Amino acid sequence: MRPSKIKYYLNVAREVALRSACFRFKAGAIIVRDDQIISTGYIGAPRKTKDCFEHKFCLRDKMKIPHGQRYELCRSVHCEQNAIINAARAGVSLLGGDMFIYGERPAGEKVDAFPCFWCKKTIINAGLNRVICSTKADGVKIFKVANWIRDWQKGDILDDRYQYGKN
Repeated sequence: MRPSKIKYYLNVAREVALRSACFRFKAGAIIVRDDQIISTGYIGAPRKTKDCFEHKFCLRDKMKIPHGQRYELCRSVHCEQNAIINAARAGVSLLGGDMFIYGERPAGEKVDAFPCFWCKKTIINAGLNRVICSTKADGVKIFKVANWIRDWQKGDILDDRYQYGKN
């Protein structure tokens, strides 16, 4: 049976996630515009630096930092950020594109692959239209970026209902 476009793109994001260099989480993101994949990204250390696998330990585990906190004390760049950065390096506009995100724990446990606040802010500024995320129930959650903007204009970023690690 032929998968839907959403399932197809999430399957591609799942393959991208396999390149993740994180002991805690595997995630992949792809950006699609006009039904064409224009960029990909996975969790990994900045280019030409050592990732956690090369160091053979997670810095955040060593420092006993809980999941979803203190991202600035991590070697890695998030998959969403890497997809946006990779498009910029190639000179590709993201305006009006959609991002597909797949995430799971290293043992294969599915999670709600919602972007963190840092990534949401970056996605807004990149001009993306929608963010389509895999969920732990093997489903899909589709966010309209314009709704994030509207919600944050009315409330505050911390009022956001769909927070990474909270659902």
